[in-house]
Amino acid sequence: MERVTIEQAKEIFGSNFIGLEELKPLFDKMKLSLSDVKVPVIEYTLSELQEYSDDYILILGLPKLSSIPLSIFTFRNCFGTDPDISEPCFYNQDWYLNENFIHETLNCRWYLLRKNVLEESRAIQPTELLKQNIFFPSAILCVYTFFAYYYACREILWSFDFVWCNDTDHNGDRIYVGKYCDIDEINKNGFSIHRHLSLRKCYSAISVR
Repeated sequence: MERVTIEQAKEIFGSNFIGLEELKPLFDKMKLSLSDVKVPVIEYTLSELQEYSDDYILILGLPKLSSIPLSIFTFRNCFGTDPDISEPCFYNQDWYLNENFIHETLNCRWYLLRKNVLEESRAIQPTELLKQNIFFPSAILCVYTFFAYYYACREILWSFDFVWCNDTDHNGDRIYVGKYCDIDEINKNGFSIHRHLSLRKCYSAISVR
């Protein structure tokens, strides 16, 4: 198989291409150096890239820089939770700080991640969506892409939408992320990380008369 070059991929995806050069503003902000990064080959074929170029972001995933893991934990420590101090940031919540998924990192490879949500997927249970061969991204891929895309293009992804992830918490409840802005302008801005609570025996009722 003939390898797709960085130049070819960049021409195909335009502003939806996030390679080493496009990652630099993000990691400059995080005070991390890209000097030792060895860029992997693009494993997608030319026809695949052409097929997905209208709807997807092609992004170079990195697991760590200067021995620092590029995890949700690291991003949260860098960007904080107070939009009055700096944006973009995370929504101010701490329930997930003891969950394993916030320490996960990406593999050193190229990823294709859909830029906008599938309209036909709205308000449908994730278990039903999985039956339709929709493959959920990891939470770290969403976080990594959110901040990388903002610093490369100055655009907020998933401003008013949540996206399902393939991660779960310690109870097996599915993680969903995104929705940076509150359309009602009640809550402060911030990249949200939530869990979809499953019904278990501890959920019950009492009555009042």
